[in-house]
Amino acid sequence: MALNDIPVILSHYKLLITEAPCVKMRELDGGQLVPVVDRNTNEEQFVVVLFAKARPTEGRRKSKGEEIKVNLPRDPGEGFEEGDYVELINPVINTYEMRGEDGKITASGLWFKADGLTPAARIVSAPAA
Repeated sequence: MALNDIPVILSHYKLLITEAPCVKMRELDGGQLVPVVDRNTNEEQFVVVLFAKARPTEGRRKSKGEEIKVNLPRDPGEGFEEGDYVELINPVINTYEMRGEDGKITASGLWFKADGLTPAARIVSAPAA
């Protein structure tokens, strides 16, 4: 059983674009790549790769971070380039599992999706006195 669209709060993470948003592609049986389109709107779907690293908090060990791919329902627009910090609009996670011909689970995991991207709010710290 897969769980779908579980809301996730990522405000405790810095999200850095490591691969700019691009059209999501899938490979057909013959090896040809084709854009993934939404079944209802026929809009091309996009994907962005982010490096998610926990914001430093007192008393906790520094996090190494993790690279995640995030599916987007449409082009997020101009101004999102590699090296930019962003926030996700309405991020959710979904689970999946793949089964072999014998019905046994051969792979499982989770994937991220969001309604869009927005530039991250800049956190300005006050100068030390």
